[in-house]
Amino acid sequence: MEIRRNRFTFGFGTVGRDMVYSMVSMYLIFYLTDIVELSTAALWWVTAVVFAARVFDAFNDPVMGVIVDNTHTRFGKFKPWIAFGAVTAGILTVLIFTDFGLEGAAYTAVFGILYILWGVCFTTNDIAYWSMMPSLSLDQKEREKIGSAARIFANIGLFFVVAGIVPITNALGEALGSMQKGYFAFSAMIVAIMWAGQCVTLFGVREPSGVFRTETQHTSLKGMVKVIFGNDQLLVTAVSMALFMIGYTTTTSFGLYYFKYAYGDEGMYSVFAVILGISQIIALLVFPVVSKFFERKRLYAVSTALVLAGYVIFFFAPTGTMAFIGVAGVLLFVGQAFIQLMMLMFLADTVEYGFWKSGKRNDSVTFALQPFINKLGGAVASGIVSVTVIISGIKDARSAADVTPAGLFIMKTAMMVLPLLCIVAGFIFYSKKYKIDCRTYEKILQDLKDRGDIEG
Repeated sequence: MEIRRNRFTFGFGTVGRDMVYSMVSMYLIFYLTDIVELSTAALWWVTAVVFAARVFDAFNDPVMGVIVDNTHTRFGKFKPWIAFGAVTAGILTVLIFTDFGLEGAAYTAVFGILYILWGVCFTTNDIAYWSMMPSLSLDQKEREKIGSAARIFANIGLFFVVAGIVPITNALGEALGSMQKGYFAFSAMIVAIMWAGQCVTLFGVREPSGVFRTETQHTSLKGMVKVIFGNDQLLVTAVSMALFMIGYTTTTSFGLYYFKYAYGDEGMYSVFAVILGISQIIALLVFPVVSKFFERKRLYAVSTALVLAGYVIFFFAPTGTMAFIGVAGVLLFVGQAFIQLMMLMFLADTVEYGFWKSGKRNDSVTFALQPFINKLGGAVASGIVSVTVIISGIKDARSAADVTPAGLFIMKTAMMVLPLLCIVAGFIFYSKKYKIDCRTYEKILQDLKDRGDIEG
């Protein structure tokens, strides 16, 4: 009963979190270019600020992992940081989308401060949240079920934003008098949902006690470096995840631009998003069943093949019909849903692998690499999108008619070809270097039990 309770209460917490993260990571640049209508010069500065802030925040993630691992309270080491991060990141999200009446350098400065603070605060929540997952079960299949539930709820949140961003902000903007106010109201709405979901996790999750040997030593910054670089399988997973996230985030960040300036109908973006959302959720629902019959390596290969087919169809799809685009989207996002979940499982398994090698369990330092990678991928994706929007001429376009064939080709290449190369490269690297299969993992658990590091 407690296991099922944890699946739901842990998973439900991702709904609002992913709404907030998706809005900031996927639509902030669009908000700045098409809603705030920053000048080209200001956009270059903001692009530099966003990239620098995400890189800084990414490298700050492992440090936060050390802080969480060294936290000892009567509420545990995860929940205090989950609560703090949710409250502060929520407030800062609303402030980012608030119209303060500033322009030029003043706007860039205030935006930069708010964005940096948002990244730091979201990090505290993100690392603590995902670090909790491996502590809920040592069983690989149960972890898959917990991870599947979390990713399903996360995708519900993600695609609510993706499908709703255009019609809801348009409706709110019309009611409130401006699109900026529409985005402000939308941000406040999803923050409220995030806080509700996080309360479910904070009050609902019950962490098993007495499973792991109690740690008496603190992890230092030097120890953090040792944890990361002394775990070869963690590094393999990190590289593969980074390549995947760069590709995935770049493609999704172009979505609204594609339907506005290539397809020529901004409203169809919401329809497309619903199709993809349903596809991803179905994929995550069936994953635990499919994984019973196939090893993860084979599933990863099949998923990559689906992504490859999706990108090829998408690139050559005519922009006058949704048929080919829809098929491409389903293939892409079913494959990407499987890969996302498997990456989470690979990362979870490296916790025990590192414990086995070093004799010290570092959940949070290990899982700090996930937001590190997500933010690094987001930083690269934001840079690619911003530069592409400028050099393709989309920045100064008002509709699809204003975009030249050369400009369209540049956008499609950045949106589809570059991400495909990254995702395929990630799979190739994983297939050659990753070695924690089911048999290896069971041996690791048995050795840990024999050493008295975990309960038998």
